[in-house]
Amino acid sequence: MKYEGRIIRPPSEADSLLIQVTVGCSHNRCAFCGTYKDKKFRIKSMEEIEEDIAEAARFRGYERVFLCDGDALIIPQERLVRILESIRGSLKGIRRVGLYGNAKSVLRKSSEDLSELRKLGLGIIYLGVETGNEELLQKINKGADYGKMVEAARRIKDAGILLSVTVLLGIGGAEGGRRHALDTARILSDMDPDYVGALTVMLVPGTPLFKNYEEGSFSLPDAFGFIEELGIIISHARLTDCFFTSNHASNYLPLRVRLPQDREKALNLISRVLQKGDRGLLRPEYFRGL
Repeated sequence: MKYEGRIIRPPSEADSLLIQVTVGCSHNRCAFCGTYKDKKFRIKSMEEIEEDIAEAARFRGYERVFLCDGDALIIPQERLVRILESIRGSLKGIRRVGLYGNAKSVLRKSSEDLSELRKLGLGIIYLGVETGNEELLQKINKGADYGKMVEAARRIKDAGILLSVTVLLGIGGAEGGRRHALDTARILSDMDPDYVGALTVMLVPGTPLFKNYEEGSFSLPDAFGFIEELGIIISHARLTDCFFTSNHASNYLPLRVRLPQDREKALNLISRVLQKGDRGLLRPEYFRGL
């Protein structure tokens, strides 16, 4: 397999076969993210992709494929259909294909386009939302407002594709945490995703957010401030049937719960941790990472 640069995939795709179909991210302007700054975005040629699929056909035991890099859904429909058809024809036993999308790339696909992709094996789209606060969405340069985010989420779900949403604890800073958490709970309620992954913001040198931190215009909550935000989101989000996690390496308090069924259990744990104020109950700093 030919990979260019560092390859990123969701934690839930740890056992998936990774096929790089794009290099970098088509947006690549989020203020907090430094992942793809060293890559110029391009869509790989079908020849390159077909070579990787042919090589992957020699591997056994994979049930899932994840298409890298940061926004594979931006690939024009005709070519993405060809990629999925090639995977379906060459890789036996594959039950699901997943990829990252953003609001722009989702909304460039019609409902019919997404339904076609689902029929060819696209089973899950990972959508980075980060926050439901309109002002913050603009500040961190997500490239979409609240309405577009919700519209994209609903289009994915209407097509019968699983929706996994990422939100970012701490992106509102030390002063704006509660507002960010409440608005994030609201957007999650409007989206009603199948999965939510709560990550914790980490400052990456070279990013605009890190520059704001150095200049003093942005400060992070303390460890318990992040957990307070987590509790607000879980308490206020009205979700139909969602697997909610905060088990990413960046998080201080790993959780894996089903909402709404496990809401009280999760909130009781968060309350106990906040009441005790004991850092020994949290993931140590040296175990945290991106």
